[in-house]
Amino acid sequence: MFPTKLLGALAALTLLSGCAGFGVGYDIENMRNANASGGTAFTQALTEEYRQITLFEADEMYDWQDAGYFSQKGLRAAGGEVVLPEEISAWHLPADKVGELTDARARLVTALDAGGRENKPERAAHAQGRFDCWIEQQEENHQPDHIAACRDEFYAALAELEAKPAPAPAAAAPAPAPVISSAAPKPFVLLFDFDSSSVRGGDFSKLDDAVSTASGLDDAEFAVTGHADRAGSEEYNIDLSLQRADAVRAALIDRGVAPDAISVGGRGEAESAVPTADGVREQANRRVEVIIQ
Repeated sequence: MFPTKLLGALAALTLLSGCAGFGVGYDIENMRNANASGGTAFTQALTEEYRQITLFEADEMYDWQDAGYFSQKGLRAAGGEVVLPEEISAWHLPADKVGELTDARARLVTALDAGGRENKPERAAHAQGRFDCWIEQQEENHQPDHIAACRDEFYAALAELEAKPAPAPAAAAPAPAPVISSAAPKPFVLLFDFDSSSVRGGDFSKLDDAVSTASGLDDAEFAVTGHADRAGSEEYNIDLSLQRADAVRAALIDRGVAPDAISVGGRGEAESAVPTADGVREQANRRVEVIIQ
């Protein structure tokens, strides 16, 4: 940390070996067993970050001065205090590294003060811990792998800390209201055999459908119109078309339709579905159309 680090380390070693209950050794051992159950999620996570730095420096690097220093920061965090990232001016850094570390600290402090401690406590603590690791290793400046590891881990954590939350998905547009068609139901068409006014057995289901459709309408009425092909005289075909319409009317009444809700008409051969020459038989023209109004 300072040019006197070596002397400090020797003094700390003396404390550790001869007076484990006080000073640097005492702080390190307290940090080793510190319980950060109080405080915030950030200070709890930060305690763990400083525990890792302390034990690395003490147990692997035998750098008791820095281990003792970071153990003090960790113990303060364990007590619920929001300790800050290291100040650049407190470290003797290579001149060509000061600019980058200064910018990095400024970004870190900005992210922490912008809600990072509250919104992303673990990422915030890790970014601060890795920054302090980086600055300590950079001052020593003789273990490039350690410097690079702390630096890279810092920038990765900072990127996550600075990342803005993804925008909430846009609310789904309400489903369009079903379109209720105001168009009248299509005509129900029943076909008849040649020279017959009897409803075919298979066509009774069409009448069932017509009645069902009308049940969903208010004050529905039935217009029943009979037709004939051009075989036979016009007078005969008028009568035949009316007979066919009457047969359908009777079938509707059998299905519960009120008689006064049914109007009947006959067009004979005047409104052919398929135009033909006079005297030609055409199945499509022998029909009754039921229109629901």
